[in-house]
Amino acid sequence: MSKKILITGGAGFIAHHVIDKILSSTDWKIITLDRLDFSGNLNRLNEVVMAYPEIERKRVKVIHHDLKAEINPEIAASIGRVDYISHLAAGSHVDRSITYPLEFVMDNVVGTAHILDYSRKLDSLERFAYFSTDEVFGPAPYGVNYKENDRYNSTNPYSATKAGAEELVVAFENTYGLPSLITHTMNVFGERQNPEKYIPMVIKKVRDGDLVTVHANSKKTVAGSRHYIHAEDVADALLFLYNYDISSMSADITGAKCQKFNIVGKDEIDNLELAEFIAKTQKKGLNYEMVDFHSQRPGHDLRYALDGSKMANMGWTPQSAYERLEKTINWSLKNDRWLSI
Repeated sequence: MSKKILITGGAGFIAHHVIDKILSSTDWKIITLDRLDFSGNLNRLNEVVMAYPEIERKRVKVIHHDLKAEINPEIAASIGRVDYISHLAAGSHVDRSITYPLEFVMDNVVGTAHILDYSRKLDSLERFAYFSTDEVFGPAPYGVNYKENDRYNSTNPYSATKAGAEELVVAFENTYGLPSLITHTMNVFGERQNPEKYIPMVIKKVRDGDLVTVHANSKKTVAGSRHYIHAEDVADALLFLYNYDISSMSADITGAKCQKFNIVGKDEIDNLELAEFIAKTQKKGLNYEMVDFHSQRPGHDLRYALDGSKMANMGWTPQSAYERLEKTINWSLKNDRWLSI
């Protein structure tokens, strides 16, 4: 019997890349749970799934549900038996979280509580994977890369609600024995990303000759930086973790049982270098302005950085962001409807 995976937020950006990866490299059946709001776009999922033969497309089932409400018996019956759960549904726009913090508490904390409460009652579940973010650690001084169990320092409601949801996952493993793992992903990019995000926004602005704003320090001399990673690498890392014998891994020195994993991009790139690379790939000049990141947007941190050595020691590493980025730029220009959604 083939495995079945339930993916929340299946029409979201990262999740639809995960679904593409599962379709291309496994025989698993896929259930997606989505409310199709600001972040979810069913056209993403449709575009990916329709690239496969009809027999493969039948492996994907979409169920409409808002996780602010519990998974009732009718929804549970529609889902059926589940071997894996990947919880990716979340509010993820930092600016919106600053304006509407309680909305993010409901989506990211309450929503996670509902999927966890459903998950703990499943006899067949092999692993629950919660997708968190590097932002729970807060800004990283230069020279510091945070390890999985380092302290948290959320600087906006988005990261705070992701951290709160993480603790619920830890609690459900400690209390109910729910077999769980938590991932911290760094800045993810790829095809069909929301055009409000930095990379597609810069691709479009460079194409159109518009001004690109680059977040920098207070003196406007040093650009913020990130370890960018393509969504396909994130999907590959998830499948690697599902196939890894996590149960053989011991608790850390503090006794924490729930394993956490940093999914880190290979290259740290500052945002000016990134914009310049995007312009060079398009064979265009870059019209840019450095802006003070604090005054431009409270809650925006200059640098995020994670230590990816745990995953590397387990045998997983990502591809170069530059190679992936060039492909994403060219794809986005060819499929420019995704730059104006």
